[in-house]
Amino acid sequence: MSILKNKIDFVALVKVELANPNGDPLNGNRPRTTYEGYGQISDVCIKRKIRNRLLDMGEEIFVQSDDKRADECKSLRERYDKAFSASDSKGKTDEEKGKIACEKWIDVRSFGQIFTFTAAKKGEGVSIGIRGPVSIHQAMSCAPIDIQSIQITKSVNLEPGDKKGSDTLGMKHFVEFGLYKIKGSINVQLAEKTGFSDEDAEKIKEALRTLFVNDTSAARPDGSMSVLKVYWWKHNTKDGQYSSMQVHDSVKIALKNDVQLAKSVDDFEITLAELDGLKPEIINGI
Repeated sequence: MSILKNKIDFVALVKVELANPNGDPLNGNRPRTTYEGYGQISDVCIKRKIRNRLLDMGEEIFVQSDDKRADECKSLRERYDKAFSASDSKGKTDEEKGKIACEKWIDVRSFGQIFTFTAAKKGEGVSIGIRGPVSIHQAMSCAPIDIQSIQITKSVNLEPGDKKGSDTLGMKHFVEFGLYKIKGSINVQLAEKTGFSDEDAEKIKEALRTLFVNDTSAARPDGSMSVLKVYWWKHNTKDGQYSSMQVHDSVKIALKNDVQLAKSVDDFEITLAELDGLKPEIINGI
């Protein structure tokens, strides 16, 4: 695999209809919002979905979720110990182990990872910090969103003899409509350290394009969230022809003049400002 030699910036536009894209556990699992009413999706949530898609694509992932595991390991420590229990890894320095981890797991060489595990015997613990080249911002909606809440009840009792009462009531929150913008970059200097390749970049691009495939839940029914487009800029230099901010801001999204609250993508004016010598690959999402 060829190590990445050109900086990459990307933007993905995500449509949300009657779904909760990222619930806030500190606010009753309501969709995350700013004080101004703009919707948010955390960078951690986006990386989780990218990892899941890479796992679906047959890649080895270190940070696997409990409900989507491809091995028998129930913790990060178990997965680490399993990878480094072979005799040929004994006596390796932390730096050498970090290199092995990057070679083995695509999410480690993409996003980086902190390995901090203690051991019963003194001197057998591990503390490795790896900085990954792929950075992702928290996604923000392109206009304030309208959050709806409905009350739900159970149709059956939990235990025999129970009486249905107020304790069986719950709330379900969802965004009526929202257009979210995901921004990210891939740094060449960090890619050289982790071994992140051009082939890895293509896999990240495909994961973004198909971000919500196999992501169905009660909060996100099939078809309620989708990627509209992915804008993918590959610079012709290591450091980039333009700053990431300039590139991300070249995708301009604004409500049309007569629209107060967006109800569909057609309520937005989406334009792409030209950057001399740098044109994006534009891919339709799923």
